[in-house]
Amino acid sequence: MRFIIDSEAVSNELAAPEHMRLRLRVPEIGKAAKPGQFCMLRVAEGLYPFLRRPMSFEQIHDDGVSILYKIEGEGTALLAAIQPGQTCSIQGPLGNGFPIEDDFERHIIVAGGIGVAPFPALAHALKQETGRAPEVIIAARTKKFILCENLFHESGCAIHIATDDGSAGEKAFAADMLRRLAPDGKSRVYACGPMIMMETAAEAAAETGANCLVSLEARMACGDGACLGCVVESLSDHEGEKMVRVCVDGPVFDASEIDWKAHNYQNDV
Repeated sequence: MRFIIDSEAVSNELAAPEHMRLRLRVPEIGKAAKPGQFCMLRVAEGLYPFLRRPMSFEQIHDDGVSILYKIEGEGTALLAAIQPGQTCSIQGPLGNGFPIEDDFERHIIVAGGIGVAPFPALAHALKQETGRAPEVIIAARTKKFILCENLFHESGCAIHIATDDGSAGEKAFAADMLRRLAPDGKSRVYACGPMIMMETAAEAAAETGANCLVSLEARMACGDGACLGCVVESLSDHEGEKMVRVCVDGPVFDASEIDWKAHNYQNDV
C-alpha cells in the first residue's frame, strides 16, 4: 500500500559532516515499508523546488522511518532546514525492497558512501528473520564519512571499514574487502553506492559464485515509473527494451541483470 501523507519531523540532526538524519513520525508508512524500499519527500512548501526527492529508508519503526541524506544541492539544503515539529509530505513506500531469505549461510552488506542508507534497516531485518546478523563492509573516502557504524553494531554485525586514504580501517576499496571475506555459492552480497563500486563488488561476488543484489540510485521525478527519468541499461529485455526503471523495477536488482559497461562513470559523484 502506498501513501501520500504529511508526516511530523521528530528530529533532523547531523549524522556526519555534510550528512543529516531525519526521523519522521508516519506510522502508516512505518508499518508498510520494507528494507530497500524508498520514498519521495517534498522538501519545502509551495511549488519550488517542484519535484520531490527520492530517499531510502534508513531505519523502519512502527511509528515511522528515518532518512539518512547528504546535503548536496538546494533541495537537500532545504530538507536540512526542517525543524522538529514541522511537517513534511512523504510519498511511499515505493519500489521493490530486498528479499529476506534464509537460504544463504552468509549475508554480506557492501556500502559505499551515502549508499549505506538502505542498510541499517536490512541488517535489522536479517537479524530478526534469519537469526544471523550480516557482515558489513563500510567504504568511504575518509574517516569522517564513515556512516551508520553504531547502528550496525546494535544489530550485532561484524564490521569491516575501508577508506581510500587509510584514515580508518584498512586502506582499500570495497571490492578488495569483499574478496578478503571470501563469499561463496552459499553467500548473498548486498551492495549500494557509486556505480563503479557496485560493478566491482558484483564482479568480486561473481568470481566465487555468490549471489549479488544491488540497490541502484537515480534521479527521478515521479517515483511511479511514468516519467522514465530513472532508466538504466539492462542485459535482458523489458517490454521490448533493454532498460529498467529504478523506481518500479527496482531499486533492488540482481547484479547480473545490469549492463554495467553501458554506464558513464564520469557522471558519478
